[in-house]
Amino acid sequence: MWQEFKKFAVRGNVIDLAVGVIIGGAFGKIVSSLVNDIIMPLVGLILGGIDFSGLSWKVGEAEVKYGAFLQTVVDFLVIAFSIFLFVKLLNNLHERIKKQEETKQTAPTMTKEQQLLTEIRDLLKQQKETP
Repeated sequence: MWQEFKKFAVRGNVIDLAVGVIIGGAFGKIVSSLVNDIIMPLVGLILGGIDFSGLSWKVGEAEVKYGAFLQTVVDFLVIAFSIFLFVKLLNNLHERIKKQEETKQTAPTMTKEQQLLTEIRDLLKQQKETP
């Protein structure tokens, strides 16, 4: 069982996934800071100095913190848009590489007429070279 686990854990896909999760977590922190420390204060300033983190409703004893929810929604939208742009960039790069490979692989094929003309040219060259 230990051998199976080692084989599973060392495979490239698992390691790639782990790296992706770690980078994703770090990216999430960066985006959260961007939203909480830059975007939302600017939006609050534009809307008249509102601090979104403190917005809430009192319903009896409960406090509904809709300001924090709004920040989380903006956080999600920024992350989703960033991922969209990244995936779009990767797709464009993939298409470019694919087109380059296709153009390399599709060597121009000569028609019968072109083949005959090439043979005639080569024969004429041979005749000129031999006295």
